[in-house]
Amino acid sequence: MSTALDIADDTIAAGMERMGRAAKAAAAILATAPAEAKNRALLRAAAALRARRPEILAANARDMEAGEAKGLSSAMLDRLKLDDKRIEAMAAGLEDIARLPDPVGTVIAEWERPNGLKISRVRVPLGVIGIIYESRPNVTADAGGLCLKSGNAAILRGGSESFHSSTAIAAAMAEGLAAAGLPQDAIQLVPTRDRAAVGALLTLTDYVDVIIPRGGRSLIERVSAESRIPVLKHLDGICHVYLHAAADPEIARRVTFNAKMRRTGICGAAETLLVDAAVAASLLPPILDDLIAAGCEIRGDEATRALDPRVLPATEEDWRTEYLDAILSVRQVTGLDEAIDHINRFGSHHTDSIITGDAAAAEIFTTRVDSGIVLVNASTQFADGGEFGMGAEIGISTGKLHARGPVGAEQLTSYKYVVRGNGQVRP
Repeated sequence: MSTALDIADDTIAAGMERMGRAAKAAAAILATAPAEAKNRALLRAAAALRARRPEILAANARDMEAGEAKGLSSAMLDRLKLDDKRIEAMAAGLEDIARLPDPVGTVIAEWERPNGLKISRVRVPLGVIGIIYESRPNVTADAGGLCLKSGNAAILRGGSESFHSSTAIAAAMAEGLAAAGLPQDAIQLVPTRDRAAVGALLTLTDYVDVIIPRGGRSLIERVSAESRIPVLKHLDGICHVYLHAAADPEIARRVTFNAKMRRTGICGAAETLLVDAAVAASLLPPILDDLIAAGCEIRGDEATRALDPRVLPATEEDWRTEYLDAILSVRQVTGLDEAIDHINRFGSHHTDSIITGDAAAAEIFTTRVDSGIVLVNASTQFADGGEFGMGAEIGISTGKLHARGPVGAEQLTSYKYVVRGNGQVRP
């Protein structure tokens, strides 16, 4: 792994600048690296993750112990935890990325002008991508792998809670790069927990082309306020499930439970359940029973509390809160229009689902809900690049410029125009 930054021997600002310079040099090599070399690096990194499993688990145990001592919530600890299954998922994710078509050099469109000029729009890497993320150490492999596949160099700044885990994973990524003859500076992990490193990274305008923050609202707000580099935002996931009047009761029950409880600490977990008032009395009781039996706290409006005395009162702040925990807010609405208005007002434009057997209602919902991912009769927990066939993802973009929704290898490219002539001059 790169040692461009040595906190013991240098200031953070100067060390980060060296990392930026090294990443820019590596990006120039990756931009023209053959697909075979990038894929070989990904496959060797996957093998290294499996071979280094005991080392990675030991590092993660240190992080988990520190997280428990710090009083992290059970949901945050779940985000942090690695086990055999999750390490295998990281390795398999890198193999999936290797199998994807190489986006670099793809001709997106081409046409010929009346004057004979032949114009094509061709995918190119973004360059150097700075990725700032919290808690989940698997992002180290996912982000590094996707940047490599798309011909970009990556500077990764993981969360302080996952420092040891991310360091062990980054070592496996470096092993893959070395085995393929690619520069190890192509994937660099900032080797300090000092928050000043984030501030320094955000000023590297000569070296870094894009910043991608992945974490809570406070991180996103800090990066947005301080960055001098374009930011691809991955905001919090205030995700909704809406039970329409034409919802199938069994689908509603199954999908709602999965959307909330499969993993409560991920950005695709449902945080608010909306239910048409006309069917609430028949749909809600078994759903609430399932959730409460599984340890989920329910906060509801007055109409929902009237159905079940175990429901705690919800405030307006609940509608705009990402719990990342076993808590769900529930509100009854008068119909499709009110549900859509609620989602567009209180949601984070991340992922929202409608449960309905009415095709017309589903079409209205998918057209009018202003979110990066909109689902019909499916769990919000499918908000994942791997589930979309992208191999992995860096995150879910909640903005509208450049990329939206899951950000995979293709979304980490831009394009340029190549114009071929035979001596034309402009009159």
